[in-house]
Amino acid sequence: MLPIGLNNLVARVLLVRAFDSHFLSRSFFLRSTRYVARELLGCRLVRELNGDRLSGTIVETEAYIGEKDLACHARVGKTQRTKVLYGPPGFAYVYFTYGMHWLLNLVTEREGFPAAVLIRAIQPLEGIESMQVRRGDKPIPQLANGPAKLTQAMGIGLKENGLDCCQADSLIYIEKCAKMPSSSIVATPRIGLGQTPEPWFSKPWRYLVKENKFLSK
Repeated sequence: MLPIGLNNLVARVLLVRAFDSHFLSRSFFLRSTRYVARELLGCRLVRELNGDRLSGTIVETEAYIGEKDLACHARVGKTQRTKVLYGPPGFAYVYFTYGMHWLLNLVTEREGFPAAVLIRAIQPLEGIESMQVRRGDKPIPQLANGPAKLTQAMGIGLKENGLDCCQADSLIYIEKCAKMPSSSIVATPRIGLGQTPEPWFSKPWRYLVKENKFLSK
């Protein structure tokens, strides 16, 4: 019989190994933001909340890349708000917008280069009743078909900003999936960019699963 301390160590190692085999690692996010945005489609976003497991298949994403991208928050440089963007890949960048909504992004590329993927919509799979409580009993296709709806449904806010989504004990993480075929993916201009000038306004950096009924409007 192993000593108690060693038992705990072995359990921890096994947990980490299991996590590494089923969940996206930091190396996944340490790549081109546009590539990551496409590769996230079909993967499962998981949120552990108050003992509940909430999850959904990612069906829509957007890429935001660097200080030159005038649609990206990094256009103003490194600030208290954007510092997570400049950190290591695989962390959650959660920000408040329009004075009422939280949005979830996953940081990409090398540390020091500000880039991230916005998770725009998921197809709910687990914890649907819990999501409906937060979303006012909306129909399932309307629970998370938009970035603000998604965070409301999954209880994601300021406390999750800066969360390491590549840790075995993280409360937000991404489960691996089979690669989505290119024929199932559509690229379009990003949404809700306001007065962002060209060419950034029309960059086709929004990726979605073709004909999916859980996409944002």
